[in-house]
Amino acid sequence: MADGYVTRLVKVAALLLALIFAADTAQAGQKVILTFGDSLTAGYGLPAADAFVARLQAALRARGRNVRVRNGSVSGDTTAGGRARLAWTLSGQIDLVILELGANDGLRGVDPGETRRNLDAMLTALGKRKITVLLAGMLAPPNLGPDYARDYNGLYPDLAKKHGVALYPFFLEGVAAQAALNQPDGLHPNAAGVQVIVDAMTPHVLELLNN
Repeated sequence: MADGYVTRLVKVAALLLALIFAADTAQAGQKVILTFGDSLTAGYGLPAADAFVARLQAALRARGRNVRVRNGSVSGDTTAGGRARLAWTLSGQIDLVILELGANDGLRGVDPGETRRNLDAMLTALGKRKITVLLAGMLAPPNLGPDYARDYNGLYPDLAKKHGVALYPFFLEGVAAQAALNQPDGLHPNAAGVQVIVDAMTPHVLELLNN
């Protein structure tokens, strides 16, 4: 009786291992994209199905790409917050990071030099891990003046060039200040706005995946 019990256990263990192997095999070749940002990529105010992560994954799969998009974004996050949590977010397979941080720095009037140092540190860390990056740029709020705008707006192309990463110049291109594409707060895209962003960004993501 004991021998029969052990035999059954061995069979169950073998079946579980086979299922695990099958699951791994089914995911073979799949690319993993991590969004690492703030509320704009976290999906603030939207159902999960309408948020950036789900829409981008759907767009890429519709184009025949075997991808999974992971949400590593936190609403309200600054570049300082992102820098502090980057290391423990980079777990498991990650083939591409969409780095979208800095909007909250601008809204809070954080010194652009501080924003630059934080993004620089994150790009350095990602480079050491040889992870492909798409850096999503931001534009400074106009009420902070031309000097602030010059220093803030220039840091994204500067850092992209320094680290040799792809730059998407303005994450909210075509959506910012468009009432019909934003939630009532005027800051966060609604479902239609997210789709505009995804449609514009998808070719850039595809190019990086192809390379």
